[in-house]
Amino acid sequence: MNYKTVQTPARKVIALVAHDNLKSSLIDWCTKHEASLSQHRICATGTSGQLIEKHCSLNIEKLISGPLGGDQQIGARISEGDVDMLVFFWDPFEPMPHDPDVKALLRIAAVWNIPVACNFASADMMMASSLLDQPFDKRVPDYERYIQQRSQ
Repeated sequence: MNYKTVQTPARKVIALVAHDNLKSSLIDWCTKHEASLSQHRICATGTSGQLIEKHCSLNIEKLISGPLGGDQQIGARISEGDVDMLVFFWDPFEPMPHDPDVKALLRIAAVWNIPVACNFASADMMMASSLLDQPFDKRVPDYERYIQQRSQ
């Protein structure tokens, strides 16, 4: 795979997702970081987004619920370059009926080189990063070059 460098903007698009047993943890985390999060665009899967808006004064773009395709919606946005960070509080103790969607979302985040936090501690560290509020360069797959090579 060939790569290119793109610039992540200062105002990030942050996607938020939480499994049922961890939705309260995500709400607590959002409350803790509400001031910082309000400086960025936030999208979330349906139920998580509704609960966050209910408990915080954040403006959330709510997608559909994860098991109904919300995880895949976020994955599509990542591959289109429309999500800069992912906070995904997934439950390692509870098997999920949509586990393949969860794995696909994490795979796409890795492919497109976006920061991913899977728990409170890693999400706190992401929010404390000096790169949170400034542009930074990252490597992503060079899709145009990939298509050109495959179509020859």
